[in-house]
Amino acid sequence: MRSRTKHATIGYANSKRYFELAYPIVAILKMIRRDLEADLVQAAKEIPAITITGPRQSGKTTLCRTAFPNHTYVTLEDPDQRSLAQSDARSFLAHLSKGAILDEVQRTPELLSYLQGRIDENPAPGRWILCGSHSFSLRQSIGQTLAGRTYLHELLPLSWNEISRFPKRPNHLEAALFTGGYPRIHDQNLEPSRWLRSYVATYLERDVRLISNLTDLQPFQRFVELCAGRTGQLLNLSSLANDCGISQPTAKAWFSVLEASYIAFHLPAFDRKLSKRIVRMPKLYFYDTGLVCWLLGIRDPAQIRTHPLRGALFETWVVTEIVKRRIHAGIRGGLWFYRDRNGREVDLLVEGIPGIRLIEAKSAATPSLHMFDSVASVRQALEAGGYTTDTCILYGGDEHRAHSRGRLVPWQDLHEFVVPQDAATELRSR
Repeated sequence: MRSRTKHATIGYANSKRYFELAYPIVAILKMIRRDLEADLVQAAKEIPAITITGPRQSGKTTLCRTAFPNHTYVTLEDPDQRSLAQSDARSFLAHLSKGAILDEVQRTPELLSYLQGRIDENPAPGRWILCGSHSFSLRQSIGQTLAGRTYLHELLPLSWNEISRFPKRPNHLEAALFTGGYPRIHDQNLEPSRWLRSYVATYLERDVRLISNLTDLQPFQRFVELCAGRTGQLLNLSSLANDCGISQPTAKAWFSVLEASYIAFHLPAFDRKLSKRIVRMPKLYFYDTGLVCWLLGIRDPAQIRTHPLRGALFETWVVTEIVKRRIHAGIRGGLWFYRDRNGREVDLLVEGIPGIRLIEAKSAATPSLHMFDSVASVRQALEAGGYTTDTCILYGGDEHRAHSRGRLVPWQDLHEFVVPQDAATELRSR
């Protein structure tokens, strides 16, 4: 027993030196300010721990090190640190007496139980910043151990509002769709296809195995590609299963993997008993159009101009931009699409104060009042049901136009109309 104690002490001493040598404030991406940063800094004044989840390479590490530059940074992706945290959690945390940024914390869920004790001993706000890339496993661990001790935030890839802060940004719609929002592409002016090829390989070969223990990745890769071809469409798991040659339960489980790792998500249908003929199946979207382009075999922005999925790509971009802005503002839910069996549909319904904003995505560059035609009947139905509404058409051109039927808004000005400013505070508190 004495020799084991000595070994642990030596390991602790070595780990202390390792922290000091390996994790000074090293050079990190020279990133622009993220929209989420102000909320993180404020939350750190209120509660002992902050938890940030999101897709791999969405900028979580850079954001945390920028927002909390005086915190020690430790990544549990490192085998040595992960081994120490798993074998001697008390010593691992004892060294971090002032708190730390713990990255990829989902790799050591057992550490959170020991962290709970440290927080209860010293509940000073803002000491612990936890980051992780897998939403389901991390949420489950946090819920079991740190409930009431942490605020949970999500960081998605860059919004267009954030991309606009870079000195160089895509200068036309096709380039914006093709490039997507992963920070490293913009920060280092990388060629999107080359970076995304590596990203997909890493995701499939490593992250998917961690989440689901898949042994044969080829069918899963085919499934991901089929989902990319259906972005902006109804999420029909039976059809996906048939086309992929798998069972429907498997398709459901695999789509859950895409959601847990922030690759794709489902948008619920609006169902407020306005009609018995409303379609209730959700729609499928990807969080990043650059990734969709790579999965579809698009290797140049010019291909998008005549691609059969141009409209779906633009719709995906619009919906995802609004999802990003609301999530980064701490606003949950309140987004739907509308479709009924009479052919009436609207791409997105956004909850606001006092009513609902109807948003339609039109990739055409030429403004036209006919763009309002598909929205008008849905708006009429909502108002007949007692809702206050307004309409916004986001399109591929560059002119603003106001009309009694609503507003035509250029794609690059989308961020100005995502959430009505007077609604943000109230919605965030719900």
